[in-house]
Amino acid sequence: MNTIKTNRSKFSLLIFLGILVASCGSKKDIVYFQDASDYETIVSDNTHTNTFKVDDVIGINVSTLDPMASIPFNLMSTARGEGSFNQPQQLDYIVDKNGDIDFPVLGTVKVLGLTPEETKEVLKEKLEPYLKDPIINLRLRNFTVTILGEVNRPGTYQVNGEQITVLEAIGLASDLGIKGKRDNVLVIRDFNGTKVYTRIDLTSKAALNSPVYYLTQNDVVYVEPNKSAVTQSTLDNRAGLAISIASLLITTTVILLTRN
Repeated sequence: MNTIKTNRSKFSLLIFLGILVASCGSKKDIVYFQDASDYETIVSDNTHTNTFKVDDVIGINVSTLDPMASIPFNLMSTARGEGSFNQPQQLDYIVDKNGDIDFPVLGTVKVLGLTPEETKEVLKEKLEPYLKDPIINLRLRNFTVTILGEVNRPGTYQVNGEQITVLEAIGLASDLGIKGKRDNVLVIRDFNGTKVYTRIDLTSKAALNSPVYYLTQNDVVYVEPNKSAVTQSTLDNRAGLAISIASLLITTTVILLTRN
């Protein structure tokens, strides 16, 4: 009898230890860039520059030494300000479905697939017959990224600047939760109506050379839950169902006893 009790105790202890080990997270599941050595110098050849897409909103300002000469080449709107004075406001350009913007005087200018610098060069070339040494300031207005899933602050974030990495985007969302799967982060990218799905492993330094390490405007970053989170969700659902069934049985029993 004592031998049976001893074996049962050992068996119970093994089950408890197994559950404890299974519930503990492993370092390899949560640490970024695990294969990077101390003081290792990593030279990334990942060069990326965003290009314009359909429906992009672009702010463009043309100026020269003669302010009056550049006025016809800026898209302006007259808005009534305080009092009776009309205040001119500069408008933005929207890339249409053909990849063009409608530029004052110049007419249709194709910018689809061009970088900001390439767009500046195209505009300068077209403005040469009209203006001497034009200065062109250009800015993408709708550079946003969306971070979803197992992050601490999911949402859509405005990007200040012309470039952002997937790590910086995750930083905007206050990092991944402890149950976020770091080795299989999904980036959804839209190329003028075509969705491209690419996964990136943030536990490896190879992520620095991923084609989605640098994000583009309107990218969606999705962090899926790990097995622990999925298991916990299943257990919570089952526990909730069990409680609901138990409550229903108790309520039914009370009703029947009251009637009797």
